[in-house]
Amino acid sequence: MDKVLIRQLRIDTVIGVYEWEKSIHQSLLLDLDMAWDIKPAAATDDYQFALCYETVSKRLTQLITEQPIELIETVAERVADCLLQEFKVTWVKVIVMKPGAVATAASVGVQIERSR
Repeated sequence: MDKVLIRQLRIDTVIGVYEWEKSIHQSLLLDLDMAWDIKPAAATDDYQFALCYETVSKRLTQLITEQPIELIETVAERVADCLLQEFKVTWVKVIVMKPGAVATAASVGVQIERSR
């Protein structure tokens, strides 16, 4: 299976369940593995057959920042759904990390895999 990867996509947004979190921006880091047949793009060297990293990154930033979200689990599901529905990837692994959420851990997070 071919994959397109995005690592540590940083998105600053309102995220959290505590009242103090609802008035500040915090960073999330996303790692994405997206199933994508790269053969047509590689064979033709034609951008129209590629999954554009920048377009995906901008859309996910918009998705995550358009309204406050309480749970990183919700972020992961919304990201996976967007990639499957809007970008037509057939399989995706999404890791959402929230650095600094626990004082004694560098980061906490969730990982999901979804397919259509």
